[in-house]
Amino acid sequence: MDSEEDSHKQMPAQSDERSALLSWLLIYLKGVCMGAADAVPGVSGGTIALITGIYERLIGAVTAITPGRIKRVLGVVVPGRRADAVAAMREVDIGFLLALGAGIATAIVTVMRVLHIALNEAPVPTYGFFFGLIAASAVVLYAQVSLDGPRQIAAAVAGFLIAFIASGGGAGVAGHSLPAIAFAGGIAVSAMILPGVSGSLLLLILGQYEYMTAALNTFLDSLIDVAGGAPLSVVVEPGTVVVTFMLGAIIGLFSIAHVVRWALEHHRRATLAFLVSLIVGALRAPVVKSTEELVAAGESWTTGLYATFAVAAVVGAAVVLLVDRYTDVIES
Repeated sequence: MDSEEDSHKQMPAQSDERSALLSWLLIYLKGVCMGAADAVPGVSGGTIALITGIYERLIGAVTAITPGRIKRVLGVVVPGRRADAVAAMREVDIGFLLALGAGIATAIVTVMRVLHIALNEAPVPTYGFFFGLIAASAVVLYAQVSLDGPRQIAAAVAGFLIAFIASGGGAGVAGHSLPAIAFAGGIAVSAMILPGVSGSLLLLILGQYEYMTAALNTFLDSLIDVAGGAPLSVVVEPGTVVVTFMLGAIIGLFSIAHVVRWALEHHRRATLAFLVSLIVGALRAPVVKSTEELVAAGESWTTGLYATFAVAAVVGAAVVLLVDRYTDVIES
């Protein structure tokens, strides 16, 4: 009898463990979806977070990260401060962020590798696909923006001009210096938490998207080479770029993301007008990048290439419209 009672007690505990594991797995998979979206210009990981029902939890967790709480978490190594450290971890929803972050990282590494190949082997259709993603995102988001006042109009014009000028090469003035890469990291991670605004799109505007895609893939390849016996020095250069970008992203969480959230809370209509107009102005970027790739290859635009670009753009637009339709179903 005792053995039967013990087995009945163990079954609920095992069920709870399976349920918890399934919950973390689902969060990881949602992170994979977010990362895949953020890896391509025009689709926002924030939109995917909204669709999968974790957007509010994500915003709450990200904005709960403060220097004070980080200091408390680091106290986990001190025996007398471990209880407070565990409490701080719960306050920032550390388990959720780790599971979600692992999923995002997995997807970004995988998708970036594919896109790196696509950008090298078929730049025109790839940038055409990006153009469609960006254009459809702008159309969808402008339905939610009102330009019925001077502030909103001024913000929209400013957003458009900044993105349009930068997309034409204006952002390339800073080059790929470490400060420019750190700044790009801060901008990109902030955009990740905003529905409709793509971090990769902003990297494209800043002239850092293709460079960071190549740097990430070089870094991963160098790690594999080191594991195979290559000298550790092969990791230093690409590793410096990746680490600098990540440090910029961390700083962005404490600064830019909070600034954007404040702007949305206090000047929502003007901020949305600015953000959406950034997307419209960024439509120049895929066209400019395609032209640069053709010039570098000693080619020029032909009727066939225009058609290829247009077909790829239609496919990209269809992807965004499908995501938007699914979002409407979720919210209704």
